[in-house]
Amino acid sequence: MEDEPTGMGLLSRLSYAIRSKLNALVGRTENPQEALDYSYERMQDERQNVRESLADLTAQKKRLEAQRSRLNENVEKHARQAEEAMRQDREDLARRALEKKQAKVQQMKELDEQIAELERTQADVEEKKEQLDQRIEEFRTKKETMKARHEAAEAQSRVNEALTGVGGEMGEVNRAVERATERTEEMEARAAALDELEDRGALESTTGEDEITTELRAERNESEVDAELETLREEVQGDRDVSEAEKSAEAEVSEASVEEELESLREEES
Repeated sequence: MEDEPTGMGLLSRLSYAIRSKLNALVGRTENPQEALDYSYERMQDERQNVRESLADLTAQKKRLEAQRSRLNENVEKHARQAEEAMRQDREDLARRALEKKQAKVQQMKELDEQIAELERTQADVEEKKEQLDQRIEEFRTKKETMKARHEAAEAQSRVNEALTGVGGEMGEVNRAVERATERTEEMEARAAALDELEDRGALESTTGEDEITTELRAERNESEVDAELETLREEVQGDRDVSEAEKSAEAEVSEASVEEELESLREEES
């Protein structure tokens, strides 16, 4: 019979395989969650392999037990044959039956040793399976804890990047604002420069007039303003003259009226 792998051998291979694959994944990926999930899946696969190995050991032990049962039946049959031969005074047949019986007994002893070895192996694998189950459960808890910590760290990193404007969309928004600010400042500076040049006469006006025409037009406008202002002065002065004449006439009329009333009073007293 081929030697069955022991529980310690299975766990050793499992541990080595998981460490090797985990190191390879961590070296290739930036997301440790994938490595943790892969390792957990590998451990689940190995646990299933252990269960299948236990099932194979159990099936093999049952086959050996069935074979031993058949040998035991043959031993009993050969014993009965030997007794029957002796009753018939056939010692030669009795000897042959006993020889067969002894051969079957020897085979039964060998089967008993094989069955005992299988039972020891089965017990050892079952014990290691319990340890594996415990390790898998512990790894699952640690895996979920590490995934939660990794997700929290990623979230905190995204928040910090957004607040500092270093990463992703916030950085692009800040750069867009900076470009818009620079463009606005350039346009404002250009407008100020054009205004200054226009004030100095270095640029033609928007009407297409040159500097001389503009100055002549300004002189005409100034003359027209002066003429209109003189007209206003004359009108105001005329109004003042009329008002003073009216006041003088009123004063004379009032004085005459007063004299008349005084005269009347004098006459009445006489």
